[in-house]
Amino acid sequence: MASSLNVFVYGSLLADEIARALLKRVPPSNPAILHNYHRFSIKGRVYPAILPVENKKVTGKVLLDITVPELNILDAFEDVEYERTTVDVSLMDSSKTLQVETYVWVDKTDPDLYGEWDFEEWKVLHKGDFLKMTTGFSEEMELPESKTRVATYESFYAQQEENKSKP
Repeated sequence: MASSLNVFVYGSLLADEIARALLKRVPPSNPAILHNYHRFSIKGRVYPAILPVENKKVTGKVLLDITVPELNILDAFEDVEYERTTVDVSLMDSSKTLQVETYVWVDKTDPDLYGEWDFEEWKVLHKGDFLKMTTGFSEEMELPESKTRVATYESFYAQQEENKSKP
């Protein structure tokens, strides 16, 4: 395996703060387009899913020079809901094609996928909470008995709901 890889991101990791919370740095990146995929919203989740859909495209960015330990962190963060897949993306600034890793939603027939996920809306509505959840996940990962990201996500958001319902 190469000593470093390029990873196409299209959801919460478009935000530098989320990348920094996970990787302890903001990797250099290039805007890119993934053709023949669609970025869906997911019912009950604030992050998106991508799946192959003809003639659609997903805009995102390629995080460059991700090390193997960093890739392991991203794998843990994306957890069992996503499958890391090698795809070709077009770089926006040069229209060069680059082979990269990305995370594709595992459940191809998931009834909870709908519409299109909007990064700008996510930044306004969800980034603050998501950053707290990610920071918690990142700190938790350093412990010997760490929870999976899905478990961290679910307990964090259950806690948020509980706090809202308190008088």
